[in-house]
Amino acid sequence: MATSSARRTHDLMQLLTRAERLAARRVQGVLDAEGCSPEAWRVLGLLSDGAGHHMSAIAEAAFLPPPTLTKLVDHLVEQNLVHRRVDPLDRRRVLAHLTPRGRDYWRRLDRAVRAQRPALDPADEELLRTLLARLAAALEGASGPD
Repeated sequence: MATSSARRTHDLMQLLTRAERLAARRVQGVLDAEGCSPEAWRVLGLLSDGAGHHMSAIAEAAFLPPPTLTKLVDHLVEQNLVHRRVDPLDRRRVLAHLTPRGRDYWRRLDRAVRAQRPALDPADEELLRTLLARLAAALEGASGPD
């Protein structure tokens, strides 16, 4: 018989998986209509802050291996959504930025995705964000099984 703690862990994993899959399905439908992949959406979202980001930071934020990210960014450059510039602080590195067309595209995507989000009470949304951030931090700091 499963212990109460093991059952709660299983329930939590089930809830997280279900919520992630339902949210991903909803976002995927919006992105498909706009001709955008979830990976490109994550990259464009990161670049939307206007700061410019190194490829390694983009790969980490987009959950992509560097070779895959390079191909994706090459594709976004070909679409005139992203451009690369040499980092003025470290000329060996390149920063990626949205083009004006990329900013317009991102805004359209962001509006469409936000329109499909379920309406949560702002306090609930902030609580969920806080709890998920804590969970991610705890998981990053926890050592896995040997």
